Amino acid sequence: MNRVLLIRSHESLDPAFEPALNRAGFAIAGHADGAAMVRKTSELGPTHLLAVDLPLDELLAMLDAWAGMPPAAVGVLCAPLAGAAHEKLVAAGVHAWAPFDARDGTLEAAEVAILLARAGARWQRESGLRKALANSLAQLDERKWIDRAKGLLMAARGIDEDEAFGLLRNASMHANLRLGEVSRSVLDAARWAEAINRSGQLRMLSQRLVRLAAQRLARIESRRSRELHAQSTAWVEGNLKWLAALALDATALHAREHVDRVWKRLQQALDAPLSLASLRSVDASAEALLSAADALTQALETAGGRHALRLVNLCGGQRMRAHRLAKDALLGSLLTEAPEGPWRARLAVTAAEFEGALLDLERAPLSTPDTRAALATARDEWLRLLRGADAADSAEGRAILVRGSEALAKIFDDLTAAYEHSLQVIMS
Repeated sequence: MNRVLLIRSHESLDPAFEPALNRAGFAIAGHADGAAMVRKTSELGPTHLLAVDLPLDELLAMLDAWAGMPPAAVGVLCAPLAGAAHEKLVAAGVHAWAPFDARDGTLEAAEVAILLARAGARWQRESGLRKALANSLAQLDERKWIDRAKGLLMAARGIDEDEAFGLLRNASMHANLRLGEVSRSVLDAARWAEAINRSGQLRMLSQRLVRLAAQRLARIESRRSRELHAQSTAWVEGNLKWLAALALDATALHAREHVDRVWKRLQQALDAPLSLASLRSVDASAEALLSAADALTQALETAGGRHALRLVNLCGGQRMRAHRLAKDALLGSLLTEAPEGPWRARLAVTAAEFEGALLDLERAPLSTPDTRAALATARDEWLRLLRGADAADSAEGRAILVRGSEALAKIFDDLTAAYEHSLQVIMS
């Protein structure tokens, strides 16, 4: 049975009207005035709305709530309309209308049934067209996500389009999800992996900038240190700009804003004339940036919600530790007038953290022959860096620290990128 919500400004009806309408296949589900039309429609869920003798402006204002797409067939009985009024009814989503003499007030059930049937047929057709359009748009949207995910896999893994599509299709079957859903998840995972990598680079750059300042003060490859300083500053700025465009939850957003503030303080410290005294201030600001960037990286890993992202974070932390060890060894040898400084004491802590993370990475299930070879090279470089730290008071030891920290950080930067683009992380 079709259910009709009757909308009119008065309730009086011919007692014979409702039974006659019932016999024509339409039951009155309820009554409402114009102001209650939207609410009553939501409550009763009628198949048809019948507006009787409502002022046109009032009716159009009520229909505005549905933006031309009412949830039921709309029929209107009203005074004869001018040409422009017909266009307004069409735009408002009215499906059928007919003249009604308010002075007479008589509703002929048979005529009303014909009006409602006409409105229902048009509503069904419009509803079908809207669904078909929505399905077409959804398919186009899904194709867009699939193409993007294929492109990402092709670029990250060096595979062709068929292989990339096969990965997505197999993941879709395994997870019992639509291809579009899997594709969006793949792109989302890649976005979080990149965010963690970029945030982790901020940790590394905080230590590298101090090491470069100490390097200039000790006159070790001064020209090269200035070039790397400019490069590192631009690197930080680029990563902060990228992270600022990322939609984050409240925790990660607060952490990112804190990183921005701490970075400005480090910039101010770096801009001051370089001296042993200012070097301590630079290091204090860099430690604050390290702490803030680490909190941001952890927040991003949590927000990403994928266990495989931990490896991106873990590997990225090794870049920071390489520069941190070199930095603390240099500061400990340069700032001899402050034996109470934390630099030499931190060497053992950093070394232990590096060794622990290296073991975790060596045991990680994502290992490939290339990964294992890179980790073996990293261990050799690490042992060389430790020898440089032991000889930090000599020119040779300092040279080892400067070059070794750059080489070791580069190995782990490449490894972090490899983990970021690994299938396990992307398809997680």
